[in-house]
Amino acid sequence: MFIFTAKVRRGRIAAVAAAAAVVCGVLTAAVLLGTRGAAVSTSASPRGVKTNEDRVAYLESYGWTVSPEAVSVEELLIPEEFDDTYTQYLELQSAQGFDLTQYRGKRVKRYTYELTNYPTGAAGIQAGLLVYKNTVIGGDVLSPELGGFIHGLEMPA
Repeated sequence: MFIFTAKVRRGRIAAVAAAAAVVCGVLTAAVLLGTRGAAVSTSASPRGVKTNEDRVAYLESYGWTVSPEAVSVEELLIPEEFDDTYTQYLELQSAQGFDLTQYRGKRVKRYTYELTNYPTGAAGIQAGLLVYKNTVIGGDVLSPELGGFIHGLEMPA
């Protein structure tokens, strides 16, 4: 039988304990951020959206089933100055991770598709994508009827 003895100062024990706590905290944060990131990143990348098939696939990544072709394509000019009428729309886009303020004064295309699987079963609901140089910079789902609604691209629960 061997007995090993070592003299360790309390300061070293405290330092090792503090280092272990920091490492555990970093690992826990990485795991939590990794799982949150995985839940958020279920949609396709907004970059490289060049073709109709890319746009349809982008919307399908949110769980939508859409018409095979856009029902309308419009060219829009993002204003240089945003007035109060844009406040809610900018907030909607910002909540989805899109920042339209970067595109002030730019011409973008809006592709609108009809949704065929809206959870309430309502017909005529549309999904719109704002695209600038093959990158989705914004999007929404809306009811074009009087008194309709608008919300982000995520499918409502």
